[in-house]
Amino acid sequence: MALGPRLEFRQAQSLTLTPQLMQSIRLLQLSHLELNEFVDAELLRNPLLERAEGDGASVTGDMTEAADQPETGSGFADTLDSAVHLPTAEAIAEHLDTAVEDVFPEQHRSEGQVSSGRERDSVDWSEAPDLDQFLSARPRLSEHLERQANLILRTASDRLIAGALIGQLDEAGYLNAPLDTTAEQLGAELADVEAVLGALQGCEPVGVFARDLAECLAIQLREANRLDPLMQGLLAHLPMLAEHNLSGLQRAIGCDREDLLDMLAELRRLDPRPGLAFDSGPAETVVPDVFVRLAPDGGWGIELNSEVLPRVLVDRVYYATVSKRTREPGDKAFLSDCLASANWLTKSLDQRAQTIIKTAAEIVRQQDGFLRHGIAYLRPMTLKMVADAIDMHESTVSRVTSNKYLATPRGLFEMKYFFTTAIAASDGGGDHSAEAVRHRIRQLIESESHSDVLSDDTIAAMLKREQGIELARRTVAKYREGMNIPSSVIRRRQKRDLATMA
Repeated sequence: MALGPRLEFRQAQSLTLTPQLMQSIRLLQLSHLELNEFVDAELLRNPLLERAEGDGASVTGDMTEAADQPETGSGFADTLDSAVHLPTAEAIAEHLDTAVEDVFPEQHRSEGQVSSGRERDSVDWSEAPDLDQFLSARPRLSEHLERQANLILRTASDRLIAGALIGQLDEAGYLNAPLDTTAEQLGAELADVEAVLGALQGCEPVGVFARDLAECLAIQLREANRLDPLMQGLLAHLPMLAEHNLSGLQRAIGCDREDLLDMLAELRRLDPRPGLAFDSGPAETVVPDVFVRLAPDGGWGIELNSEVLPRVLVDRVYYATVSKRTREPGDKAFLSDCLASANWLTKSLDQRAQTIIKTAAEIVRQQDGFLRHGIAYLRPMTLKMVADAIDMHESTVSRVTSNKYLATPRGLFEMKYFFTTAIAASDGGGDHSAEAVRHRIRQLIESESHSDVLSDDTIAAMLKREQGIELARRTVAKYREGMNIPSSVIRRRQKRDLATMA
């Protein structure tokens, strides 16, 4: 057969990820905050997009095809409703048990002036100031320490070192960076950095700029003039205290039990994380993406949270008006791209909402026992189980459940919480969820007495006898350590000491 160049035609099918398809997949894993930021950026870029005003109908799902559950007013909503109907500023102040000037300082009337009924009826409550505007904000730790450093340090070089040390504090007020590294970065002498650190350790709150827990407690005890040799010995043996080895502590320190208990009581009055009393940044509230409510017929009603769901519209009237007056090819191409992008975004947002509601409905269906009876009935569930049920790929389910939260009658849970591994039952029954097993281990440990502390082997035997759960001792130990529960030896010491102190 002769070798030579030739042309061949082949027909094949392949999936190509276009930029729009990749962006649509990316939208699935965004949280509602990230999604709103993305939509805001698109609104600024695309003149054909506009945000829909007013409350729109949210995507809902009812697994039992039951009627929508009527809204029931919560206590918070009732409080707001009663506040809205208070007729005067004096009535609001009386309702909050405070003075009028504390609530509405700019509306405070002079003494002796009485408002008439006509004035009360003409109050525009929509323009009343928000009470949150008059709440005092907690100062930031860095700002609080910088003000003190400027007062106690005299030279500019010392203030420069202080600024670097303040910037290295964590939110609890601890200094994690080595001093020699800080001195090298600033080009300063190590002795100067240590001197500035010693001065800063006298700042409020007492205990900041410590490099470990023992130093933090020592700073506070020194300020209270209680850092005697016995207390220094106790701080030097904090690991023994964490193990509740009180008899060993007595021998190491050289004190009797009564003195040791007094010192422990004094340590409990100290603050191991003094920096947490200051504002470390804005607190972000977790807002649910999906509401799960009990339907009247006993099923579950599922509804997307319309408050966090961005709704955009395509302004086709504006597009028709502008396209008639457009003559340049570049302008026409820009308008066509904007229209295609706007149509794609609205379609992608609707598809994202439908995918979330479909995934949430399947999670609720499989975890019906947990929602009705508690964590002991949490079923083992994997991404593949949900993906097969809703006819989607596992990667899609993984993206949909990332950074999404379900508000259920049992609390607020991340969607990922419901995906747990399965532990086979030794008696041939149904598999058990790893999270349910951890919950049972915690229950067994919390119910033990100081005279009967359960070892890991005993817990494994009890799980097998009660529920047919066959676990190795090392698996029980792994679950226990993952829940920050100490070993049976330490728990026995803790419970014995608590019984002795009681």
